Amino acid sequence: MAEKSFARQQTIGLAAKKRATRLRLQVPIFVRGIDINGEEFIELTKTLDISASGAYLTSPRALPKSAMITLTVPAPSVSTSGLIPTSMPPIHARVMRQKEVGDTRLIAVEFTKTID
Repeated sequence: MAEKSFARQQTIGLAAKKRATRLRLQVPIFVRGIDINGEEFIELTKTLDISASGAYLTSPRALPKSAMITLTVPAPSVSTSGLIPTSMPPIHARVMRQKEVGDTRLIAVEFTKTID
């Protein structure tokens, strides 16, 4: 009985995650991590869509499933008054799945903390 209850809770949890509105938004983003060859990298790529709990992005690299990566949105310095932040803090994410399409990979990531 406890096993069924746990499975139901997991299903409800997944459904709640999927309810986060996805925006088809291409945002330039720096990705930092370690690829499947064990090489540390940083590259500029873009999102294909984004939500409060994750993103779908492109990359020429294959990444290990469940790998932790860091995402940083590049932002130009708009003001020196200190009223507007000059950069956004890094976003930590876990690789959930990926698929190869031609010479690139489409990678789904889940943020470790939702974006408000």
